[in-house]
Amino acid sequence: MAINDGAAGLGSLIADHEAGILAEWIRALGVQDGDRRILRSELETQCRGVLTALRQAISSGVDIGNPAYERTRGLLDDISRSRAAQGFSPSETATFIFSLKEPVFEIIRKTHGEDAAAVARDTWAMTRLLDSLGLHTMETYQRSRDAVIARQQEEIAELSTPVVKLWDGILALPLIGTLDSARTQVVMENLLQSIVDHAAEIAIIDITGVPTVDTLVAQHLLKTVAAARLMGADCLVSGIRPQIAQTMVHLGVELTVVSKATLADAFALALQRTGRAVVRSKAAADAATAASRAAKA
Repeated sequence: MAINDGAAGLGSLIADHEAGILAEWIRALGVQDGDRRILRSELETQCRGVLTALRQAISSGVDIGNPAYERTRGLLDDISRSRAAQGFSPSETATFIFSLKEPVFEIIRKTHGEDAAAVARDTWAMTRLLDSLGLHTMETYQRSRDAVIARQQEEIAELSTPVVKLWDGILALPLIGTLDSARTQVVMENLLQSIVDHAAEIAIIDITGVPTVDTLVAQHLLKTVAAARLMGADCLVSGIRPQIAQTMVHLGVELTVVSKATLADAFALALQRTGRAVVRSKAAADAATAASRAAKA
């Protein structure tokens, strides 16, 4: 956009009153007592940097897509990303740039006095500029928040799919929550890597914490089982509650894999398949027998 968009004299106007504008802007923003998210010195540095960059760029017009605004956009991007990470709300983030309007408008009014046309021209130019910068700030903030949420979801998915070694060659994968396509991928990757790491023969997938099993969830389970078999490990499914069993029968869902009601039952079967058994020690058996005899006496 050309310089004749009303911004020609705004650069010098801001330069002449930069200290006053900066002071009023910082005062308008303020830092509330007890707010540990940002220090006043940090806020002052942010305001000073943006105002300086804005003063240098504004003589080129009010189109923030102009290369002259590259530094201004970069500073606002950094501020938006940091505030998204620090827990600032969208309105608090937008206020950072929108609160600059009042001190600038006041300087425009005082500078032009009774010249209504000049006041209207410069006010309109600054309004367009600050509104555009405010929207740019919010877009960056939203992208940053979306990135934070996506990263947190990935971390939660990782934490909610632990693979536990129950015995030599026997792993357990307790699942909690809904099993969707994205989470199935994480489950599969974790399980396959653990099978390799522990040279596992059997993997028990426990779905006690899965609220419901429908056709889609069953498909995800079967994909995981198939992938584990390709790695040389057999799979067992445990934790199928009566309600889930009835639902699966009603839907015609078939799990082509051995299933057990509890993790303990699945573990006992896994031990049997690997040629192991859990038995009571002779001392414990003798103590149990003695206690039984004493109770009958």
